Amino acid sequence: MMNGLWVGMVLIALLTGAATGTLDAVAKAVTDSAGAAVTLSLGLVGTMALWLGLMRVLQQAGLLKVFARVMRPVLRRLFPELPDGHPALSMMVLNIASNTLGLGNAATPFGLKAMTELDTLNPHKGTATNSMVLFLAINTAGFSLIPTNVIAIRAAMGSTQPGSIFLTTLIATACSTMSAIVACKIAEPFFRKSSLSLSSAASPAPLGPDVSEAQALIEGAPLAPSVTRRLVAGAVALALVAAMVLALARRATGDDGVGWSLAIRDAMSQWPLAVILGAIVIYGLARGVKVYDCVVEGGKEGFAVALRIIPFLVAMLVAIGMLRASGALGALVAMLSPITELVGMPADTLPMALLRPLSGSGALSLMTETMKTHGPDSLIGQMVSTMYGGTETTFYVLAVYFGAVAVRNTRHTLIPCITADVVGALTAVWATRWLLG
Repeated sequence: MMNGLWVGMVLIALLTGAATGTLDAVAKAVTDSAGAAVTLSLGLVGTMALWLGLMRVLQQAGLLKVFARVMRPVLRRLFPELPDGHPALSMMVLNIASNTLGLGNAATPFGLKAMTELDTLNPHKGTATNSMVLFLAINTAGFSLIPTNVIAIRAAMGSTQPGSIFLTTLIATACSTMSAIVACKIAEPFFRKSSLSLSSAASPAPLGPDVSEAQALIEGAPLAPSVTRRLVAGAVALALVAAMVLALARRATGDDGVGWSLAIRDAMSQWPLAVILGAIVIYGLARGVKVYDCVVEGGKEGFAVALRIIPFLVAMLVAIGMLRASGALGALVAMLSPITELVGMPADTLPMALLRPLSGSGALSLMTETMKTHGPDSLIGQMVSTMYGGTETTFYVLAVYFGAVAVRNTRHTLIPCITADVVGALTAVWATRWLLG
């Protein structure tokens, strides 16, 4: 399916470019997009190295097992093919939790690790399993509790209510996630001939602490942290909390105080990443983990993963760049505008709905440009903000995650992913009209 889609995108871009006389721009987009893809992949190395290292701290501290136990009832229903206690379950929990908090960069390493673990159970290498498809569908739905990046951008653009999209984003992502799961489960039986599910393959041996190295890692080595170490970690945690409270109070009530409401909103949009990093380090310290050694060892995986995804990312971003340069996307917007107006979607928001699944950076630029034109607190400005925070860059996610495990036969992956994109965009429009219109 991805092969046909990619070829179709390239041919449409070439035909449109020839018809409109923009072949020179299309040709330039090829080289520019290829270079941007490599730059983007290399830019991921640092983030992946850091968060894969921090993930190892959580593994050694035994916290992943706690997360997996809490989410186990839901995950067992959604992923019945996975053996009980498999490491992929915990990686998926961390990935989903990071996306929920709006920490997309932190979520990517966890998601790539989850795909790697899922591939260890794949009876047909190169073909997506049911679990892989469902996991990517949930990822592209992009459930978000705190759209930190969007709130920060809105605040920087002078919005008087940068956090106004909190509830609209929550509604949009909840609906898109549910629709992705339902669509995936409905489509799954029709694609069984493409690839056997894990349950139809030979059942893997039960994982136990004595036979599974991965299970031993996820449970964490038996640690006996001293009372002194725990006291030190507790003191550090209290000092950090006190410092944060003082900083918040200074921001709210200082000479140039902005008030508690804005100070708290700013903290919610700008602090989560640093707070989570600090919490992981402090927890590892309390559990007796050699934090620095874990970060270094786990970070080595980031380089290998980044190299693997470059070819897949180059191919997808080149096709998208060609479509944009040829004017094909603009023509599609003009053609669909009369239809979208019928469902309450203003024409000015349609480019965001179409571009968001294709290009994260392009959608970010488009959101910023739209808010500059209409104002960040206008109805259209809040709609595009909700769309950006309420949906995910579908084809980027597919290229990166499937590229990490060399999957080429994606089976029915696009069906739930596109369903989530459509439902997310429409729900963003309706929720914004309902709550903010």
